Amino acid sequence: MAVHDTIGDFLTTIRNASAAHKRHTVTPYSKLRLQLAQILKEEGYLADVKTTKDERGIQSIELHFKYVGTTPAIAGIERHSTPGRRLYYGYRDIPRVLGGLGVAILTTSKGVMRARDARAEGVGGELICKVW
Repeated sequence: MAVHDTIGDFLTTIRNASAAHKRHTVTPYSKLRLQLAQILKEEGYLADVKTTKDERGIQSIELHFKYVGTTPAIAGIERHSTPGRRLYYGYRDIPRVLGGLGVAILTTSKGVMRARDARAEGVGGELICKVW
């Protein structure tokens, strides 16, 4: 049975488009991808996030990248927990990204949230990715 890492594909799309200095990219829609993109927008890594539908009614997510001059706002993005290796952390053990300069995103029992929000609410969960 083949295992497909859709979140890994989503993060790779963001990494590649940002490195290629694209202004925007389009990815397939899912609720988790949209929540990840909205957190990246709130943190200032993306300029805009839109959901679109094509003529057949298939939804997609349009990501608009943010640049500082010609340098991408996303310096690095990595998948932490994978389908073959799920990594869960208690709220006291959630790792910090670059001493607090980056953002870690988790799935918790209260939804998808930033690591600092999870620590503040006292919930742990699966660490999806780190962005800096």
